[in-house]
Amino acid sequence: MRRSFLKSTFAAATVAMIAASCGTTGPVITSTPIDNIDQQPLKTSSLTDTQMKGWGGADLVTDTIPGMSVQKAYDEILKDYEGETVIVGVIDSGVDIEHEDLKNVLWTNEKEIPENGIDDDKNGYVDDVHGWNFLGDAVAENLEFVRIVKRLQPKYEGKTPAEVSAENKEEYAMYQKAQQEFEKKFNETTQNSNYYKQLLQTLETSEETVSNKLGKEDFSKEDLASMDADTQELKEAKGFLSNIMANIGNLDDAKKQLKGGIDYFSGGLDTHYNLDLNGRDIVGDDPYDITDTDYGNGNVSGPDPKKEDAKHGTHVAGIIAAERNNGIGIDGVAKNVQIMAVRAVPDGDEYDKDIALAIRYAVDNGAKVLNTSFGKYFSQNPEWVVDAIKYAADHDVLIVNAAGNDALDMDTSRIYPNDQDPENVMEYADNFLTVGASNYEYGSKVVASFSNYGQTNVDVFAPGTKIWSTTPLNEYEFLQGTSMASPAVAGVAALIRSYYPKLTAAQVKNVIMQSGLPSKADVIVGGDAKDVRPFNELSVSGKMVNLYNALILADKMSK
Repeated sequence: MRRSFLKSTFAAATVAMIAASCGTTGPVITSTPIDNIDQQPLKTSSLTDTQMKGWGGADLVTDTIPGMSVQKAYDEILKDYEGETVIVGVIDSGVDIEHEDLKNVLWTNEKEIPENGIDDDKNGYVDDVHGWNFLGDAVAENLEFVRIVKRLQPKYEGKTPAEVSAENKEEYAMYQKAQQEFEKKFNETTQNSNYYKQLLQTLETSEETVSNKLGKEDFSKEDLASMDADTQELKEAKGFLSNIMANIGNLDDAKKQLKGGIDYFSGGLDTHYNLDLNGRDIVGDDPYDITDTDYGNGNVSGPDPKKEDAKHGTHVAGIIAAERNNGIGIDGVAKNVQIMAVRAVPDGDEYDKDIALAIRYAVDNGAKVLNTSFGKYFSQNPEWVVDAIKYAADHDVLIVNAAGNDALDMDTSRIYPNDQDPENVMEYADNFLTVGASNYEYGSKVVASFSNYGQTNVDVFAPGTKIWSTTPLNEYEFLQGTSMASPAVAGVAALIRSYYPKLTAAQVKNVIMQSGLPSKADVIVGGDAKDVRPFNELSVSGKMVNLYNALILADKMSK
């Protein structure tokens, strides 16, 4: 494959100094956009640990890694310019605001006196110093379809469609669909939980049998292979453990993985699918009354001292804006950002009311970009969120949204929130950007195996597989999902708004979509090697987000 060498014509320090002396505040860009990526060579070697931890910012031309050319943008375009401060609202599970790599990039409500129990700025929220916690001390929650079953079962259980009045037909249909989903998911989760428990029991029993035979607790793969299995019990134990060791390598690791699976599925049965759980009681509001707004608190990290429940939001915040060039941790995509933490996503599905009010809170308090790394397939009050999205549009706020992780076509499966749906393909707002996840392997596997997609409902793709970022208590971790792709793009949006503040939210969305790296190459969809389609048919733009190109286009559009 022919390699294309694209040379930048950016004139570095001299041009920057001349521009600065003339009073120019934004970058002077003469760089050539990255193009023709289908001619790029594929990377044949595995990524090093350093490359893996920073692949989302890598440059496809220089590194043969399909990142967003973040470092290239800083080195060649932004290095001599400061830009304006932009507030980014992270609507999520909470953020560890004491994290070493985030504490200096937090939004602070200067009008609020901390911990005095008074709404000093009269915005309706007491002590909202770094944002607001719409969940109070709540953590565990049902999934939305479980809440629908609980709420509507007394009204519709046992009724046939003929017994339901015309005005209740739509609600009844939602109840029936939710009931079917609940039965399916509850049974699947129960089966998986039992299966993992059975595997763990078999592993432990087999290990004990072999240990007794060998006369020692710890034994190697070689010990097992040379053991004389002179009984049926030993034959079965040897075969089972040999398979485990061949695929995992270590029995302790296997037990750890199985226990993790048991915890996961059992936890789901205890919370997500538990009809007896009412996780909302502790909050003290009516989640189905949008006018009941006097609830929550200013503890944006959440109630857990270990902040485990804030892991997702902390990881998202770090991708966007972990303090750059401080010599610790990671560099977020964007500098000049203040993170506004808005806790509204529990361990379970979010409530429509919380999301609608969270969006309005962030807009009213100055956020210009919002990240929404969450979603669900059922919604009882979607109109509240739709109105909030329109409210954000009216106030020139861009919302960057995760597409979801079920390898589904969003053109046929409705997901909340979104700015359109399979029945109504016309967008109701121009400020909503939906992001699918890409992979670090450029070529046929460039689309993450878990990522949702859709030629009319997903706008762009961005790095979302194995992303290294901040986690609570000054830790760092690899996580993956469209939840990680969305904040990468939110960081790009924040930088554009920082350096080109006159561009509207709709224009920033267009810049990001138009400037991405296009590809017509065939890619694997949903991790199914038999499902191969052109990359440009999986989203509206057919492109992967690229900061370097976005700044070049933003510069042209701003003139």
